[in-house]
Amino acid sequence: MREAVIVASARTPLAKSGRGSFNMTRPDDLASFAIRSALAKVPEVEAAEVEDVILGCGLPEGPQGHNVARVALLGAGLPASVPGTTVNRFCSSGLQAIAMAAHRIMVDGCDVAIGGGVESITMVQNEKMRVSDMVNPRVAQQWPGLYMGMGQTAEVVAERYKISREDQDAYALVSQQRTARAQTEGWLNDIVPITVSRKVKHKDGTETTEENVLVSKDECNRPDTTLEGLAKLPPAFKKEGGTVTAGNASQLSDGASATLVMSAERAKALGLRPLGIFRSFQVAGCNPEEMGIGPVFAVPKLLKRTGLSLSEIDIVELNEAFASQLLYCQRQLDIPLEKLNPLGGSISIGHP
Repeated sequence: MREAVIVASARTPLAKSGRGSFNMTRPDDLASFAIRSALAKVPEVEAAEVEDVILGCGLPEGPQGHNVARVALLGAGLPASVPGTTVNRFCSSGLQAIAMAAHRIMVDGCDVAIGGGVESITMVQNEKMRVSDMVNPRVAQQWPGLYMGMGQTAEVVAERYKISREDQDAYALVSQQRTARAQTEGWLNDIVPITVSRKVKHKDGTETTEENVLVSKDECNRPDTTLEGLAKLPPAFKKEGGTVTAGNASQLSDGASATLVMSAERAKALGLRPLGIFRSFQVAGCNPEEMGIGPVFAVPKLLKRTGLSLSEIDIVELNEAFASQLLYCQRQLDIPLEKLNPLGGSISIGHP
C-alpha cells in the first residue's frame, strides 16, 4: 500500500462564536482562506494537481451547506477540475476528512489531496437553525440520548463514572495554562493571520459598529484562569447537583483548517520534507448519552491493528469538549497527563 504524508497544514485562528472576530465572515470564505494558505506553504504544488478536497463540517447547512468543500475550493481559486466533498462526523469531522484524504492517496492512487474542516457556530447555530423536525420520534423512543445536548451528555459521564467537579476544574486550569504557554512560546505556528470585518457588540447583545481587525491567535484562551475562579462558576446544564460549568467545558467557536496530503513518492520528487506520515485511523460508536467517550473504544482498535502500545506514543491529542469526558477517557486508556494535549485543547482553544 502506498504511503500518505502530510506536507503542510494551515488554519485560521479560532474566534469566539457570536461576539468573536468572525461574526461577519462566512464559513466558506474561512475555508477558502485555509485552503489557499496551505497551498501557499508548498509553492512546488500547482493547484490543479489537487485531486480531491474533503472538508468536515458538523452542521452542513445554511452558509455551510451546498457542499461547502466544493464552494470553498472554487473560492480559493482552484480550477473547476478539482472535485470536493463534505463529510459529517460532528466534532471529529475535520479529522475524518484528513483520514479520507489520506485514504485517497493510499488506496485510490491519488498523489495530492486536501483534508480539513470548517465551522461557523455564529452563522449556523442561531435563531435561523431549523430544529422543528430534527428529532425522529421513532428513533428517539429507543435512543433518547441521541438528541441530548452535549452538555447534558457531559453531566451523564461525570455522574456515571464519578468524575468530580474538583477534578474537572483542575484539568480545565491545566488546559488554559498549556494553551497560554503554547501561544507565548510560538508553538501554534499552523495559524495564518487573517484580516476580517466584525460587528462589535455589547454584552447585552446590542450591536454598535463594524471594524476591520487582524486576527492572529485563538481568542478563547483565558490565561488568567484560577482554581478559585473556576470553583465559583455555577453548573451550566444541570442546576441541581451538576458539575459541568462554562469553565470546564469547551467554548463554541468559528474557524477553518486545511491539511495538504501527498503520496510519499510525489513529495520526494518535489524535494519536500513531510511533517508526518499518516499511519492508521479507527472509529467506534458508544451509547449516545455518553457522547465524548468514543476514544475509549476506538483507541484500542487502533493500537491492536497497528501493533503499537500507548507507551510507544509520545503525544496523544484527545477530544476535549468537556473535562468530564476527557478525564474518563484518560483514566480508562491510562494515558499519562503529561502526554495528553500538551498544547491545550478545546476547553482553552475553542470547539469544534
